Amino acid sequence: MHEQSQKSARSWVALGGKRWTAISLGLLVLAMVGLSFAAVPLYRWFCQVTGYGGTTQVAEAPETRSERRMMVRFDANVASGMPWVFEAPKPVELVLGESGLVAYKARNTTDRPILGTAIYNVVPQQTGSYFNKVECFCFTEQLLMPGEEKEFPVTFFVDPAIEEDPNLDRVTTITLSYTFFDKGPEALKEYMSRHEVRAAELTGAGE
Repeated sequence: MHEQSQKSARSWVALGGKRWTAISLGLLVLAMVGLSFAAVPLYRWFCQVTGYGGTTQVAEAPETRSERRMMVRFDANVASGMPWVFEAPKPVELVLGESGLVAYKARNTTDRPILGTAIYNVVPQQTGSYFNKVECFCFTEQLLMPGEEKEFPVTFFVDPAIEEDPNLDRVTTITLSYTFFDKGPEALKEYMSRHEVRAAELTGAGE
């Protein structure tokens, strides 16, 4: 009788362990799903705070300039599943401290509105703390209606303080790169409600 009780107890313990494992795995899956939706804003926040990945800075244009010139190239990308055509402007050459203004272009190739958000960085990564944006489309979400094409301007400058960094003495070219992500239907619905975008506007947006 005592032996049977011990077997029953062990069975209940084993069953409880299996249930706890199943619950733990379920919670892990839910957490991973939640993190996948939060990945873009979390990555953006992390890069902007730490400067990781050549994340650029936000500032007002300086009053001082330098004779040293810097070529700035531009790169445009879209994440997997983002149905936009995204094009980069031509390279520009500026002196350090001089403000530059360029415009990216994007087109929504679908018959539905798409809300996008852009993540940015620069190469070489060490120049990220010296590359400053005054105005940029990446500061806010961007909505493109069905078939709509829009220009996205960027105002920037390279801080003359880069001359004081001995590790960047030989750098003559900086590449500014953007990648657009689809924020998804829930974010789109909330955005359209917040900005009072009406259904009637969707039908004529691509005409």
